[in-house]
Amino acid sequence: MPVRSMKLAGERFELTARDAAFPELLRTIPKPPARLYGVGDPAALKAGLAVVGARRATPYGRGAAKRFASMAAARGIVVVSGGARGCDAVAHEAALAEGAPTVAFLGGGCDQVYPAENVGLFQRIVDGGGAVVSERPWDFPPQPYTFRERNRLIAGMSRATLIVEAGLPSGTFSTADEALAAGREVWVVPGSITSENSRGANRLLYQGALPIVDDDAFADALFTTYGCLKEPVVGAGEPGRESGGAALTPEEELLAALSAEPLGMEALRGLARAHGPAEGDSLTWLMVWLTKAQRDGLIAQYPDGRYGPRVAVAARRER
Repeated sequence: MPVRSMKLAGERFELTARDAAFPELLRTIPKPPARLYGVGDPAALKAGLAVVGARRATPYGRGAAKRFASMAAARGIVVVSGGARGCDAVAHEAALAEGAPTVAFLGGGCDQVYPAENVGLFQRIVDGGGAVVSERPWDFPPQPYTFRERNRLIAGMSRATLIVEAGLPSGTFSTADEALAAGREVWVVPGSITSENSRGANRLLYQGALPIVDDDAFADALFTTYGCLKEPVVGAGEPGRESGGAALTPEEELLAALSAEPLGMEALRGLARAHGPAEGDSLTWLMVWLTKAQRDGLIAQYPDGRYGPRVAVAARRER
């Protein structure tokens, strides 16, 4: 796999289990790491919340990652993830937007960053008071097996793991397995039963994971597990904004709504008025978006006139 050999700027540290700064949570997981190599602030390595999801994320998954990572970060909880494309990167970015530290565990060494296009994100994590960490030596190249092993560190560093989107099979699903093996909680954002990207997430719910169905459910889970207040920390995020309401784009709002259930034009017009662009005619904007979304294969119009996920139509045709 392509990697970029590059040294991130910042404090570099190495920790073993004998060091007082070694994270307590990682001492008790199955196969604890012998050594941690990191760039950034080792103080960021404290009990956090893992927020993970699909690399090929849908707007729904990205929106959920942004929403809940923002809420956690605003309440002083370190967001832990893997720095991967898709949901992981969105979760890190959401924490940084709240001015909070976040921790990324890599599959390879910290001087072999992967994916290469996230080098800038990794540097912002370090600059923002967080840390980029690996159990692999500095120049160790990432390998397929190292990412599965890395997942146990993401889950182990966290009191709970939040799955925002996951298909079957997926590395995200394996992170949930690692969380359970370490005796940690698994929380899951439900997805549409017609979405391939949510098959793993919904399967975890079927197996007994805690469903995160809305902001209140997430706030309750944070309060129960982390003891933090249900309201954001004063001064966190933008003044006067509830961080749990991290805004989706108008297009993401519509796509998320249609991923949840098919909708007719009356309901879609209401969503366009509520979430569409502030300027211009909302109905014109809606019709243009529907045309583009159908062209791009994101949605389909059903025989009854409603719009919904394209996969639902495909499933009916297969039958």
